[in-house]
Amino acid sequence: MQIESRFRSHWLAALLLSLTFWSGLPGPGHAQEELRIATSYKLMTLDPHYANLNENTSLLSHVYERLVYQDDRLDLKPGLAVSWRAVSDRQWEFKLRENVRFHDGSPLTADDVVYTIERIRDFLKSPSGGFRSYVTGIESVSAPDPLTVLIETDGAVPNLPLFFSSIFVMNRPAKGFETTEDLNAGHPPNGTGPYRFESWSSGESLRLARNDDYWDGKPAWSKVTFRVIENPAARVAALSTGEVDVADAIPARDVASLKERGARVASVGAARVNFVQFDVARDTLPGVTDKSGEPIANPFKNPLVRRALTLATDRGILVDKILAGYGTAAAQVFPNGLPGTSAKLLPEAPNYDEAKMLLAKAGFPDGFNLVLAGPASRYPGDAESLQAVAQSWARIGVNAQPAAAPFSVFNTKRAAGDYGVWYGGTSGEAVDIILHTLLASPDPERGTGALNFGKYRNEAFDAMLARAESIAVGPERNAALAQATELVMADQPIIPLYHFHHIVGYGSRIGSYVLHPRGWTTAMQTLPAME
Repeated sequence: MQIESRFRSHWLAALLLSLTFWSGLPGPGHAQEELRIATSYKLMTLDPHYANLNENTSLLSHVYERLVYQDDRLDLKPGLAVSWRAVSDRQWEFKLRENVRFHDGSPLTADDVVYTIERIRDFLKSPSGGFRSYVTGIESVSAPDPLTVLIETDGAVPNLPLFFSSIFVMNRPAKGFETTEDLNAGHPPNGTGPYRFESWSSGESLRLARNDDYWDGKPAWSKVTFRVIENPAARVAALSTGEVDVADAIPARDVASLKERGARVASVGAARVNFVQFDVARDTLPGVTDKSGEPIANPFKNPLVRRALTLATDRGILVDKILAGYGTAAAQVFPNGLPGTSAKLLPEAPNYDEAKMLLAKAGFPDGFNLVLAGPASRYPGDAESLQAVAQSWARIGVNAQPAAAPFSVFNTKRAAGDYGVWYGGTSGEAVDIILHTLLASPDPERGTGALNFGKYRNEAFDAMLARAESIAVGPERNAALAQATELVMADQPIIPLYHFHHIVGYGSRIGSYVLHPRGWTTAMQTLPAME
């Protein structure tokens, strides 16, 4: 994704503003020193197509780019593709940018895009499908000339350009497909991005060097080092002492103290949702028992139980107390007002009396016990949110034992079925992407339900979502997505909790930091202070 171009207009505005406070601008020959970033994102792999997780897409966006990118309003803008058009209902044409080169000096051509699509669709077998859902509808891809990509789909895919705002373009090797193992073992990632790969220590650091031949102009920083600091307090401390220039995922509770110590803070509402998700498929669940500790039939199969727990969840405490106002209570997958959201879905205040009545009607007048799992230090306020939700549910007789674990542990256990109910989060390019991934019935062939770990199935919703996805981008599609959302949210397969705000802190060497609602942390968002 071409992030530098995406933020160019913001940077110009920041430059004009900065002239009020700073004298002089670094000239073209002035080399900026190393940029040091403390990040919560733990890069899991150097394979840009292996895992569709924010930590990978954020960090690897320095090295690789996409055909299309989303600006800060989530509108599509040219990236490696300068234009695209639907030739027919089943055919798309993308025109590539001229004079773009990979880091090894080879030119970007349409054949590289063909390779990228075929690698994801036909070769790579990644967990949870990776990026495969974006390309499953592609029947064939060809390169009529070096700068033209022609894509044939097996049906109407009006949202195809949006899918390409998530896919990094790789360089076609001399033969075959590159494996994830080869990329992780030291084959230098070869992208077209503003920074070149230097070194990587999994879970510890990522080092990058400026790409002086970058097609969109020389990047601001000569070197960039990401230090993985998963503990929020440690990230705040590193920024406070000047060990790093930028720190992401700042807890809201630390904003005031950071400002008192001279740091500046930027924030933006996130295009994402954090939620509680239920396993609604299995007959019995780990950690779910009656009050005496004996296993019981899966209570979450009953929509009355799911509704009761929704009514017993106090979102106001989560937003006001835990997030200190840096968030918005949620009733759907994206914040109200974004394309595809429903104006009818609004967060409800807790109603404990009604929740108790619904539990009794469902056959649980005394409630039950459960383990409420979730990641620790993955999202703002995650561990605290587990505690708050557990306290709310206790008021209706559901005794929840919070169980927070490092994300890598939590993710492995969730995939293995070790949890019956859990707290999670996800982001996406658009409402339909999240609905498609999180709530649609799991179907590897269609690429749906990759994050539907609760195995929820609703044929009526699947049909409504499929219809919405068949409509061209615009008001009609947005209305259809809103209707599908209303249907599925009434069934409560998840409890939307909040849309948190991304908060980033930065020190004196930084002039400004431009946040994006997708929550990326990149050097391209970081404007050096002028001297």
